[in-house]
Amino acid sequence: VQLQAFGGGLVQAGGSLSLSCAASGRTVSTYDMAWFRQAPGKEREFVAGIRWSGLRYYADSVKGRFTISRDNAKNTVYLQMNNLKPEDTAVYYCAADGRRRVGVPVGTQQAYEYWGQGTQVTVSS
Repeated sequence: VQLQAFGGGLVQAGGSLSLSCAASGRTVSTYDMAWFRQAPGKEREFVAGIRWSGLRYYADSVKGRFTISRDNAKNTVYLQMNNLKPEDTAVYYCAADGRRRVGVPVGTQQAYEYWGQGTQVTVSS
Protein backbone atom coordinates (compact mmCIF):
# COMPACT_ATOMS: atom_id res chain seq x y z
CA VAL A 1 0.00 0.00 0.00
CA GLN A 2 1.31 3.44 -0.93
CA LEU A 3 -0.09 6.50 0.81
CA GLN A 4 0.17 10.03 -0.48
CA ALA A 5 -0.88 12.92 1.72
CA PHE A 6 -1.55 16.36 0.32
CA GLY A 7 -3.50 19.50 1.07
CA GLY A 8 -1.16 21.15 3.55
CA GLY A 9 -0.23 24.78 3.39
CA LEU A 10 -0.04 28.08 5.22
CA VAL A 11 -3.14 29.42 6.91
CA GLN A 12 -3.90 32.06 9.49
CA ALA A 13 -5.11 31.14 12.96
CA GLY A 14 -8.83 30.47 12.89
CA GLY A 15 -8.71 29.27 9.32
CA SER A 16 -9.36 25.85 7.81
CA LEU A 17 -7.51 23.27 5.76
CA SER A 18 -8.50 19.92 4.37
CA LEU A 19 -5.94 17.15 4.07
CA SER A 20 -6.33 14.12 1.84
CA CYS A 21 -4.56 10.78 1.94
CA ALA A 22 -4.87 8.78 -1.23
CA ALA A 23 -4.05 5.10 -1.07
CA SER A 24 -2.87 2.99 -3.99
CA GLY A 25 -1.74 -0.54 -4.52
CA ARG A 26 -4.55 -2.07 -2.54
CA THR A 27 -8.08 -1.26 -1.48
CA VAL A 28 -8.01 0.14 2.05
CA SER A 29 -11.72 -0.05 2.81
CA THR A 30 -10.97 -2.75 5.41
CA TYR A 31 -8.01 -0.89 6.89
CA ASP A 32 -7.75 1.25 9.98
CA MET A 33 -6.54 4.69 8.93
CA ALA A 34 -5.12 7.53 10.96
CA TRP A 35 -3.46 10.91 10.92
CA PHE A 36 -0.43 11.72 13.04
CA ARG A 37 1.62 14.90 13.22
CA GLN A 38 5.09 15.95 14.22
CA ALA A 39 5.97 19.47 15.21
CA PRO A 40 9.57 20.71 15.16
CA GLY A 41 11.49 19.35 18.12
CA LYS A 42 8.60 17.19 19.27
CA GLU A 43 7.61 13.56 19.08
CA ARG A 44 5.15 12.43 16.49
CA GLU A 45 1.67 12.31 17.98
CA PHE A 46 -1.74 10.89 17.19
CA VAL A 47 -4.31 13.29 15.74
CA ALA A 48 -7.29 11.26 14.54
CA GLY A 49 -8.15 7.73 13.48
CA ILE A 50 -10.96 5.92 11.74
CA ARG A 51 -11.44 2.21 12.02
CA TRP A 52 -12.41 0.04 9.09
CA SER A 53 -15.85 -0.11 10.80
CA GLY A 54 -16.19 3.67 10.68
CA LEU A 55 -15.55 4.37 14.36
CA ARG A 56 -13.65 7.61 14.81
CA TYR A 57 -11.20 8.70 17.48
CA TYR A 58 -9.56 12.06 18.15
CA ALA A 59 -6.79 13.46 20.27
CA ASP A 60 -8.15 15.75 22.97
CA SER A 61 -6.29 18.68 21.46
CA VAL A 62 -8.28 18.52 18.21
CA LYS A 63 -11.71 17.34 19.35
CA GLY A 64 -14.45 19.60 18.08
CA ARG A 65 -12.14 21.18 15.49
CA PHE A 66 -10.94 18.31 13.29
CA THR A 67 -12.99 15.68 11.49
CA ILE A 68 -11.66 12.50 9.97
CA SER A 69 -13.60 10.76 7.23
CA ARG A 70 -13.09 8.21 4.53
CA ASP A 71 -14.38 7.62 1.02
CA ASN A 72 -13.85 3.95 0.28
CA ALA A 73 -14.90 4.39 -3.33
CA LYS A 74 -11.99 6.80 -3.78
CA ASN A 75 -9.62 4.87 -1.50
CA THR A 76 -9.03 8.13 0.33
CA VAL A 77 -9.09 9.41 3.89
CA TYR A 78 -9.61 13.05 4.76
CA LEU A 79 -8.87 15.33 7.66
CA GLN A 80 -10.93 18.49 7.82
CA MET A 81 -9.24 20.98 10.13
CA ASN A 82 -11.18 24.00 11.34
CA ASN A 83 -10.35 26.78 13.76
CA LEU A 84 -6.66 26.09 13.33
CA LYS A 85 -4.23 27.26 15.99
CA PRO A 86 -0.50 27.98 15.79
CA GLU A 87 0.11 24.87 17.88
CA ASP A 88 -1.37 22.77 15.07
CA THR A 89 1.71 23.60 12.99
CA ALA A 90 3.38 20.31 12.09
CA VAL A 91 4.06 17.81 9.37
CA TYR A 92 0.96 15.65 9.08
CA TYR A 93 1.29 11.98 8.19
CA CYS A 94 -1.36 9.48 7.23
CA ALA A 95 -1.06 5.85 8.20
CA ALA A 96 -2.85 2.62 7.40
CA ASP A 97 -3.06 -0.85 8.83
CA GLY A 98 -5.02 -3.81 7.55
CA ARG A 99 -4.32 -6.39 10.23
CA ARG A 100 -7.32 -5.55 12.44
CA ARG A 101 -5.45 -6.34 15.59
CA VAL A 102 -7.83 -6.56 18.52
CA GLY A 103 -7.08 -4.51 21.59
CA VAL A 104 -4.57 -2.18 19.98
CA PRO A 105 -5.56 1.47 20.50
CA VAL A 106 -6.05 3.39 17.29
CA GLY A 107 -3.53 6.00 18.42
CA THR A 108 -0.63 3.54 18.70
CA GLN A 109 1.94 4.46 16.08
CA GLN A 110 3.48 1.01 16.08
CA ALA A 111 0.13 -0.42 15.05
CA TYR A 112 0.37 1.04 11.56
CA GLU A 113 2.05 -0.83 8.78
CA TYR A 114 2.03 1.84 6.07
CA TRP A 115 2.89 5.53 6.21
CA GLY A 116 2.64 8.43 3.80
CA GLN A 117 5.36 10.99 3.22
CA GLY A 118 3.79 13.84 5.18
CA THR A 119 2.42 17.24 4.31
CA GLN A 120 3.35 20.49 6.04
CA VAL A 121 0.69 22.52 7.83
CA THR A 122 1.71 25.95 9.08
CA VAL A 123 -0.64 28.12 11.10
CA SER A 124 0.37 31.73 11.58
CA SER A 125 -0.79 33.79 14.55
